[in-house]
Amino acid sequence: MSQLALELRDVRKRFGNAEIICGASLQLPQGQRLALIGPNGAGKSTLFNLISGRFPLSSGDILLNGNSIAGQKPYQINRRGLSRSFQITNIFHRLSVFENLRCAVLWSLGYRYSFWQRLNGLQDVNQRAEQVMEEIGLHQRRNVEADLLSYAEQRALEIGITIAGGAQVLLLDEPTAGMSRSESDAAVELIRKVSAGKTLLMVEHDMDVVFGLADRIAVLVYGDIIACDTPDNIRNNPLVQQAYLGTVETL
Repeated sequence: MSQLALELRDVRKRFGNAEIICGASLQLPQGQRLALIGPNGAGKSTLFNLISGRFPLSSGDILLNGNSIAGQKPYQINRRGLSRSFQITNIFHRLSVFENLRCAVLWSLGYRYSFWQRLNGLQDVNQRAEQVMEEIGLHQRRNVEADLLSYAEQRALEIGITIAGGAQVLLLDEPTAGMSRSESDAAVELIRKVSAGKTLLMVEHDMDVVFGLADRIAVLVYGDIIACDTPDNIRNNPLVQQAYLGTVETL
């Protein structure tokens, strides 16, 4: 078995008396694409927030490349090689495409806060930003303010920001939400390209995207992972059909 990039061990999260995540355990090998699905209110966004450090664990443990990240802040987890996108587009709207990507690159290349360095002179930063811009297909929109991009372009830019720092573990939260079928198809191809050789965990409601992109699928229901298997086995799992996906014909 491949080395684990991400592991959840009996993860629990309580808000007051309500337990939202109820002992979730999951193993994600390096280089694999895993889709996390489940009905609304199942706890998917909460689980993402636990993994990325936005919420503290109530109990359990989360390991990144074999090392515990429980209790660490989001920026610390990011610097250890995990990066995430958000369900609601999270970009600098008044900055250009290029400037957004350049901001995302700085720390990973060793640059710290400084008022005395001019960004235009940082050739390695500029080259990496240009490279990512080409990779996400926005090179022709280089100097356009992010606020003026189409919705699909903004989502592509956010994916670019997610990968710009060189993280090897990517978390994408509903990357195709709100897109037309053609936009969604283009986003799937982009995700497939940028996640090649990396580890991907994504939350997604579009079953065409899930079954077309994921190596494995984990099903979260009422804060518990009830199944984690290949797309074909998940498609035919009666517990999954009953709890979330509906009838066989729905799939």
